[in-house]
Amino acid sequence: MTDGQGLNPAFTRNYYLFRRKVLKIFGGAFHIYDEHGQLLFYSKQKAFKLKEDFRIYSDESMSQELLTIKTPRILDIGATYYVDDATTGGRVGALRRRGLKSIIKDEWIFLSRDDKEIGKMTETSVMGAILSRFINLIPQKYSIQTLDGVNIAALKTHFNPFVHKISMWIPEAEPAIDRRLVMAAGIMLVGIEGRQQ
Repeated sequence: MTDGQGLNPAFTRNYYLFRRKVLKIFGGAFHIYDEHGQLLFYSKQKAFKLKEDFRIYSDESMSQELLTIKTPRILDIGATYYVDDATTGGRVGALRRRGLKSIIKDEWIFLSRDDKEIGKMTETSVMGAILSRFINLIPQKYSIQTLDGVNIAALKTHFNPFVHKISMWIPEAEPAIDRRLVMAAGIMLVGIEGRQQ
């Protein structure tokens, strides 16, 4: 935690590549790289748990835990996922999936640490969203926006039968939504959405 906002420098990049092996049987492991292929984060999802539980570390040694993403509800497509800073123990915010609405076009709501809506992440094309449900070759595109419609990040899936990959671009140095929460959204997509395909 070195910069003025107290963020780990790995959270301040403009580009991230999320990777998850599709054929992993027990739990889930995710690697997050920068544009040069340098590992920035390693995320581990606990196996055999009915409640989602993701841990984000600085590397594969898992010696430094940075974020936790957990939900108190069991296997609920409209559940709220709470994001905490593992270093400070403080709440960053939360992500809530728009249950039935997300069946056709995926949508997630960003919540502040006091549960106020501050933005959303949606698939950018209805037709692309529908096609991607039936044809995995169709890449999905997402945008993250504030409540007043300002785009702060863009995401795109990449087709690969063995590795689920998502690219994320965050153009602004200080986006209106906490970068740790934006990063958690990428984890949710590569983790939960990747499992559903």
